Amino acid sequence: MGALRPTHWVVLIIIVILIFGANRLPDIARSVGQSMKVFRKEVKDLREDEDKDSEPAAQIEQPQQGTYFTQPTQPGQSAGHQGQQTGSRQ
Repeated sequence: MGALRPTHWVVLIIIVILIFGANRLPDIARSVGQSMKVFRKEVKDLREDEDKDSEPAAQIEQPQQGTYFTQPTQPGQSAGHQGQQTGSRQ
């Protein structure tokens, strides 16, 4: 069961003609073409918007290795001593 063979295409075209009629096929093809045109335009616009949004993110400066930007989580605690414990536990 691979791709459609030529006989499959012929049967499919005959079924489409019987269902929709030969007079409506050009209208259907036209509307499908217009839909594809709108879809491609929207995809192109989304890609351009994504490119514009990603440019400022590249300008954000990352902290240097070994530096930490943390806030104290409890009163009386300083950011520099967070995570360090001295003494023994009881």
